[in-house]
Parts: sequence; structure tokens; C-alpha cells
Amino acid sequence: MRPHSGVRVSALVLTALATATLAWLALRWVTSGGAAVPPLGWIGLVVMVFLGGALLVAGWQVRKVRDGQRVASVTPLRAARTLVLAQAGAFTGSVLVGWYVANILVLLPDADVDSQRARIWPFLIHAVVAALLAGAGMLVQRWCRVRPRDDEGDEHEPPTNGTARR
Repeated sequence: MRPHSGVRVSALVLTALATATLAWLALRWVTSGGAAVPPLGWIGLVVMVFLGGALLVAGWQVRKVRDGQRVASVTPLRAARTLVLAQAGAFTGSVLVGWYVANILVLLPDADVDSQRARIWPFLIHAVVAALLAGAGMLVQRWCRVRPRDDEGDEHEPPTNGTARR
């Protein structure tokens, strides 16, 4: 049996595409009635940067323990929680990328108007930071991966003749 490999980039891309599609449809429906695209606050950007930074700090500590250094504050439970937080951060970043891209797509047909073009830039900046959050989550997930021990090398390989080992 192959060990669980964690969150894959393809899952994040599909999540971002699904979110972008659904959000674009919803925003088109809302804006067709005369409403404007919801305004964007900068607090979301601050939160994403803070979360990404906290993920990297926690992940770096787990990586040091994994590589054999002693860090007293890192327990196995904390390492597992760091891994789960990294995966959640990756999916959160992916969903936010989809949301911000959908907003950009709704504003894009009017990009020749200066006021609309000025509204696109903040969404673009937020989308880039959300992608960085997803990237930080994937990096920390990699840092949390336990390397196989030398004596475990053959246990994870499937049998070649189709019969189970005993």
C-alpha cells in the first residue's frame, strides 16, 4: 500500500477553477441586476500574509525536528497540527485565488475605463498573495513529510506476483 502523499497541486488547481467558475457565475448574475462587484478591503491581504508567515515559521520548526535537531516546543501532536494547518492553508489560498480571479474576469470587459482598471489591480494583488499562501501551505506540507527509515524500505512496495506478503 502506498502511503498518503498529501494535498496535490492538481487538487488545488481544480479547486481554484471550480471556485472561479462558480463565483464568476454568481457575480455575473449579481452584476446583471445593476449591482457592482463587491469592494475589496486590504484586511484580507494582511490576514493572508500573516497566515502564510505563521505557516512558514511553524513548518520550519517541524522541519528542523525532522532533520534531527532538537526543538523542545515541537511535539508529534504539534507537528501533525502544523501539517493539517498547511493543507488547510493550501486549500484556502486556492479558493481565494478562484474568488479573486472571478472578480477580475467580471471587471475585465470594462477594463478600458480607468476606474474599472483601478479596481482590477487590488484583486490581482490579492490573487497573487493567495497563490503564495497556497504555495506556503504546499511547502510546509513537504517539510512535514517524514522520511522513511532504512529498515522500512521494502514494506511500502507492492508485491510483484500479485499475492499478499505474510
